[in-house]
Amino acid sequence: MFAKAFRVKSNTAIKGSDRRKLRADVTSAFPTLGTDQVSVLIPGKEELNIVKLYAHKGDAVTVYMSGGNPILFELEKNLYPTVYTLWSYPDLLPTFTTWPLVLEKLVGGADLMLPGLVVPPAGLPQVQKGDLCAIALVGNRAPIAIGVAAMSTAEMLTSGLKGRGFSVLHTYQDHLWRSGDKSSPPSIAPLVLDPADLSEEKVDSTFQEDLRCLTLEGKEEENGEVHQACEEKSLSETSEDTSAGVLSQDSTDSRPLQEQMDELLQQCFLHALKCRVRKADLPLLTSTLLGSHMFSCCPEGRQLDIKKSSYKKLSKFLQHMQQEQIIQVKELSKGVESVVAVDWKHPRITSFIIPEPSPTSQTVQEGSREQPYHPPDIKPLYCVPASMTLLFQESGHKKGSILEGNEVRTIIIDYAKKNELVDTHNKNLVKLDPILCDCILEKDEQHTVVKLPWDSLLTRCLEKLQPAYQVTFPGQEPIVKKGKICPIDITLAQRASNKKVTVVRNLEPYGLDPYSVAAILQQRCQASTTVTPAPGAKDSLQVQIQGNQVHHLGWLLLEEYHLPRKHIQGLEKAPKPGKKK
Repeated sequence: MFAKAFRVKSNTAIKGSDRRKLRADVTSAFPTLGTDQVSVLIPGKEELNIVKLYAHKGDAVTVYMSGGNPILFELEKNLYPTVYTLWSYPDLLPTFTTWPLVLEKLVGGADLMLPGLVVPPAGLPQVQKGDLCAIALVGNRAPIAIGVAAMSTAEMLTSGLKGRGFSVLHTYQDHLWRSGDKSSPPSIAPLVLDPADLSEEKVDSTFQEDLRCLTLEGKEEENGEVHQACEEKSLSETSEDTSAGVLSQDSTDSRPLQEQMDELLQQCFLHALKCRVRKADLPLLTSTLLGSHMFSCCPEGRQLDIKKSSYKKLSKFLQHMQQEQIIQVKELSKGVESVVAVDWKHPRITSFIIPEPSPTSQTVQEGSREQPYHPPDIKPLYCVPASMTLLFQESGHKKGSILEGNEVRTIIIDYAKKNELVDTHNKNLVKLDPILCDCILEKDEQHTVVKLPWDSLLTRCLEKLQPAYQVTFPGQEPIVKKGKICPIDITLAQRASNKKVTVVRNLEPYGLDPYSVAAILQQRCQASTTVTPAPGAKDSLQVQIQGNQVHHLGWLLLEEYHLPRKHIQGLEKAPKPGKKK
């Protein structure tokens, strides 16, 4: 309901009589809340506002704001809590659990499909059709969405957990949440999930199986109602298939599925060699060839699944390609194969026609439409500190003024010329007057350094200014911030189970959604991924991928998203060819 921006009609302070009525309505709607809890939620004297607005589809909604956060909203005379309220009262509604990667889809306006549910050992909460429910993520009981059950618990189980489960009304990160302080969900330990069920081994095996089935694949509008398209595949079928994604079979092709997959496999292989793999990439791990290159060349709407081909295994397929003398594969270390040579003049590569439109550009979801990701333009800027105000005030600037590098150079050159500081005998030297001495010299230099070359003067001046930067996303106004932009940080960590994980932070400043990146890497790397709050960073998330996946990350960020290498740190941690991850 709040996936897109809404229009505010009015915002007024609540009257005493309306406050009392709201308390009564809350007590009636949520009988599990005690009198004291209702008094805390609807305070007696603190400011409480009523905001009347129109959602993007025209629904008239009344929102109650307290302490700067939306706490309740009313639609068609029904009261609903927001996620801010549910974080204080996590047991207010029956709570169902889903995987973290589903959150992105819910925020975009999708409903929650039943294949997306995680069934706890104690079973699903008992609800009836039309009951209001909360939705939380695996490992954290703090709700991230609320919705109305589309069927009873009994009907859900009878259906085999297929079909639409909940009509989602409001989520963490939607526009209603953005009208508050934009805080992140607190960490609340699950009541019913056994910690053993969330172990790395359990997640690694179960997560990959469930996610293929539960991923919501967009939405379509039909008679004004949003319907979800979800792959209705049972977990028993999925468990037979753990190496790659689900094939969306071409409905216009009458050939057997295996024959279609063989053709798709060869198409992605040739496309990858012709457009993506370079000589400098060799030797190339065969797993990297598949995960970073071949998967990216798969046409939109279809997914590569080697187990559904006649080859069954990647190694067998590559052996076949080696027999055709397209590539050469060697085992550079025990059990680890790499492509060591490619014949780019082979007729099968030279005659291969690249499909149109190109499927290689990844997309990020915004609302109900998808747009290609374009990296922001990042420009370094400089801020005038108090210690350099005298040097810049003649040009009309003051403390806190933001300048580009060429502006700084022009100001310094003009200052030197205007004050006749250019050495008459050597035009490459500038005499330092008291203002320049105070601004750019160290204390022990002030009585010894009387002249500086132009380049040294300008360099010192830029170093003394405070850093700032400007970020401009395509089609948006520039954003100027003080300080240095944090690079995307890639690190490797060792977990208690002695398994390596790859962690990537600081994606948000570059316009990248951690959940979208996690979804892409989960498919590319064929490894479990999780998105969690980044330690020590407010309102920032980090993506964790099992194994050393730095190579996959580097390809995604550099080759597909075209981010400058200088804004990424940790790429050197990629596994070397011939070494195990």
